[in-house]
Amino acid sequence: MAITKKRKKELVTQYSAWMQRSKGLVVTEYRGLTMKDLDNLRSKIREAGGEFHVVKNTLVKLAFDQAGLQYPAQQFEGSTAIAISFQDTPALAKVITDFSKTSEFLKIKGGILDNKPLSAENVKSLADLPPLPVMRAQLLGTLLAPASQLARTLAEPGRQIAAVIKAYAEPESSPAPA
Repeated sequence: MAITKKRKKELVTQYSAWMQRSKGLVVTEYRGLTMKDLDNLRSKIREAGGEFHVVKNTLVKLAFDQAGLQYPAQQFEGSTAIAISFQDTPALAKVITDFSKTSEFLKIKGGILDNKPLSAENVKSLADLPPLPVMRAQLLGTLLAPASQLARTLAEPGRQIAAVIKAYAEPESSPAPA
């Protein structure tokens, strides 16, 4: 069934809006996936804060141009579906990569991160990064380590004096006179 020009313009506008709001995109080939597999993948991607849509190549290329994004043309050949990340792109890449390992039909073509094209290998490397909350915790721990060490160092002499005073104050722990 043919799509009207009005509907095509609506789709291009919608694709362009997704791309402008997104943190990153993963472009995949989905040929051979069943609807059950697609629904399963979509639900996992929604949990990661993204969306997964089957797109028309010509319309998505127009949307990329309208959004002012660069894209490798070879990624938009054959059947194409785009996973769009609105929150945590490494988490989305991990979901796609893990699913592609269990399914012979889903293939990663590439992606876009911060308006820069990524190869399929780059997307797989992005999937190896820890999730955003873990990275924030690691960074916070690194930043706070010197401050907590300084606080322990400054508190140590006071702790030692308190231990000596406590030892003299407790009669059962003091040595018996000879």
